[in-house]
Amino acid sequence: MAVKDGKILAVGDRQHVLKNKGPATQMLDLKGATLLPGFVDPHGHVSMVGFQAASANLLPPPDGTNNSIPGLQETLRRFEQQSPIPKQFGVLFGFGYDDSQLQEQRHPTKADLDAVTRDLPIAIVHQSSHLGVLNSKALELAGIDASTPNPEGGVIRRVDGSQEPNGVLEENAFFNALIKIFPKLTADQAVDMLSAGQKLYVSYGYTTIQDGRSSPDQVKTAIKAAGDGKLLADIVSYPDILTPGVKQLMVAPWYHPSNQPVVYNQHFRIGGVKLTLDGSPQGKTAWLSQPYFKPPQGQDASYAGYGVVKDADALAIYKEALANRWQILSHTNGDRAIDQLLGSLRAAEQAYPGVDVRPVMIHGQTLRKDQVAELKQLKIFPSLFPMHTYYWGDWHRQSVLGPNARKTSRRPSGCSRPG
Repeated sequence: MAVKDGKILAVGDRQHVLKNKGPATQMLDLKGATLLPGFVDPHGHVSMVGFQAASANLLPPPDGTNNSIPGLQETLRRFEQQSPIPKQFGVLFGFGYDDSQLQEQRHPTKADLDAVTRDLPIAIVHQSSHLGVLNSKALELAGIDASTPNPEGGVIRRVDGSQEPNGVLEENAFFNALIKIFPKLTADQAVDMLSAGQKLYVSYGYTTIQDGRSSPDQVKTAIKAAGDGKLLADIVSYPDILTPGVKQLMVAPWYHPSNQPVVYNQHFRIGGVKLTLDGSPQGKTAWLSQPYFKPPQGQDASYAGYGVVKDADALAIYKEALANRWQILSHTNGDRAIDQLLGSLRAAEQAYPGVDVRPVMIHGQTLRKDQVAELKQLKIFPSLFPMHTYYWGDWHRQSVLGPNARKTSRRPSGCSRPG
């Protein structure tokens, strides 16, 4: 292969490629290694990966070792004792617990985390990142008690028979609490956290990395890292359109409308916006058209999850995206959330006919066959999540969707069939 100024000039056999050799050409011998193209991250959260690097590893097998609540507690205690980060942050974070893989088959509670420590706030993040658990100290810092109502698009789980929070927070209840207890990092500390996430991606061969659902502060951190020359790969951010301050970021030189060429500035650009319409079927917060096979704690047999955004608000956001030519990525796991995406975008396109921003449906874990044709009609690109069947296929059948799970959780090949 011949390369000049970062561009591939030729590939092929030795005789063909060496025609491009000049007196200043540098020859590199890979010594039997295989040259692969750089990977493009189609959906990711590099800022969250940086956060994960600063947290206790609570992942279950095959990615970790935690398969019980006592195991989680021991991992947290060990991290508190051995890592300087909890003292620096003033908070003990853990990432990746999965109730479906725990022997107890339940979420940890504030009581379980209080047994680790009551002196330091603890917040642990579910593997789906759509739920979390806080100990009593963290709940206090977040201002959550028995009188705190559920926020729109979120649930504060309660101790059975009372309004006392049990520590488990879903969706916006968790995200809002995390903002309140997260430490105030200096600009350099924030860049270091981003760099930790970036380093992991680059080690696996990624040359384009996504930061989906980023906050304005995370976008500003990436801009600083770009200006400091610390980005090792291209990073494209899709900030959360529901977060105040995002619209002010959608300007040059970091953002260019969808009808203009893609331009990275010092390896960074804003690609568009992210809209989250529901949660995760793994955490039983995805918005389904049918009830969950086994509802989560505190819910009755009619429970089918919930949406994050009202229909009128979703329509307004899609209209604004088309009006400004923002590419919009929509997180939709449940088939009812996919219905909301389809209906809202269809109505928005009637107001702005012919405007193509290449909208993307993210995940679509319970995409129905009857929804595929409309995805094609509306030119929505499906970015599917087939790996969920590897990690949670049995969980879907046994607890989330039931024995008929395969009738709703479509294989990616369904999107390539006629119609």
